[in-house]
Amino acid sequence: VRVPLKAGQHSVGLAFIANTYIPHVFLNRSYRRSILDDNPIEGIMQSPQVSQITIQGPINGMLPKDTPSRRKILSCAPSNQSPTESDEAKCARAILGTLAGKAYRRPLTESDLSTLMNFYHVGRETGDFEYGIEKALQFILAHPEFIFRTETAPASVKPGEAYRISDLELASRLSFFLWSNLPDQELINFAAEGKLKEPNVLQQQVKRMLADPRSQELVKNFAGQWLGLRTLQNETPEGTIYPDFDDNLRQAMRTETEMFFDSVLREGRSVLELLTADYTFVNERLAVHYRIPNVYGSQFRRVKLDADFDMRRGLLGKGSFQLATSNSDRTSPVLRGKWILENLLGTHPPDPPPNVPPLKPNPATGPQTMRQRMEEHRANPACSSCHRMMDPIGFALENFDGIGKWRTKEAGQRLDISGQLVDGSKIDGVVSLRQGLLRYSPQFVRTVTEKLLTYALGRGVEYDDMPVVRSIVREAAKNDYSLSAIVLEIVKSAPFQMNRKPL
Repeated sequence: VRVPLKAGQHSVGLAFIANTYIPHVFLNRSYRRSILDDNPIEGIMQSPQVSQITIQGPINGMLPKDTPSRRKILSCAPSNQSPTESDEAKCARAILGTLAGKAYRRPLTESDLSTLMNFYHVGRETGDFEYGIEKALQFILAHPEFIFRTETAPASVKPGEAYRISDLELASRLSFFLWSNLPDQELINFAAEGKLKEPNVLQQQVKRMLADPRSQELVKNFAGQWLGLRTLQNETPEGTIYPDFDDNLRQAMRTETEMFFDSVLREGRSVLELLTADYTFVNERLAVHYRIPNVYGSQFRRVKLDADFDMRRGLLGKGSFQLATSNSDRTSPVLRGKWILENLLGTHPPDPPPNVPPLKPNPATGPQTMRQRMEEHRANPACSSCHRMMDPIGFALENFDGIGKWRTKEAGQRLDISGQLVDGSKIDGVVSLRQGLLRYSPQFVRTVTEKLLTYALGRGVEYDDMPVVRSIVREAAKNDYSLSAIVLEIVKSAPFQMNRKPL
């Protein structure tokens, strides 16, 4: 299909308008079948499915002479009427100075510009003006200061000593933490003037950067790592067990959690609302999965969760969490319990002993619930100590199946979701589990802070960082543990603003 398009971003969609070879009564909605399952279920007629869409062009082989990216690079142009060599060199110097300043994340020296102009002249001698720019641009893209985030210790600092990083290095740390990208000109200007470390300036810049759309990268990358959203693409529930699952549902689950985390961050909400918030974000596909009524269309919208959907509050009610902590053919109370202990409470259960036998398959006659199947596993004394910590948490979530759909029975039997946490408190489902976790709210806030600090520094939190973690939590408490306040306190902290010279 040939389509005339202008340069720029476009949304591409594909729909089956009609299907003449199957009666309409037998056609299934697209979300009823997994795109990963090529075999039709017996008794159900399979509707057409899209494997991929490929876009090629321009068809006539001609590239556009003017594009947005081209205009950003060629910020000036020599005179069209008999440009002189000096005109071209002056323009090239301006272009390369702008590009290299952004790439190196600092003001350029005369030596930097001289090197770039040498590459420009080499290209200009064998081609035109733009070819000279291209050669210099290749040098910029291969430069260590573009590829790596370099931090140089002052000459007076001895190996092993801690030192305060420069304002320009702080600008780079800040932009990659919040935007996963280069610092913009405003940030570089404050850093070049030596003002970025001033408390008022730093606070104003953090607020500005969090309000900027580019901070969506913090949501995608941090939440993607912490909440396992990056691995959702690898989750492939078995189509015969979960015929309702498809890639549209997978992407909807990821989008829901990203938008939820984003709302807590941007709206200055308490980090505790990650557990308790009475709202979420759904489109029609996800709303059908959750059985939330009166949601239509593919666009996501915010919905309030009333008492009938109390189980969907916070992270524990998100389909992305339930999918990421399940096996392809069943739920996994162990994985769910272990994930909550490690990622929400910062408690790491011991590794399992060697040669632990796998869970036996569900018998064909007299099928059992997951809890019943695990009883024999938990009876092993070598396993019981750890399972006593993890299993009650996971069993409390058994109302969610392997793709997050709500259920009250398994294998024809009513689910037993009762249990007891290690502190002796009783739980009987996701709502009471959430209330139980809130009793450990200081532990939860500390764990989130550690995760964010790890992400910001690009290294694990060490024992000597823990006083800083506790200080960040105390300061954030003054703002009701606001997630954005935790981000600000991390940026103000010594680990973020200091480094240690290698031995």
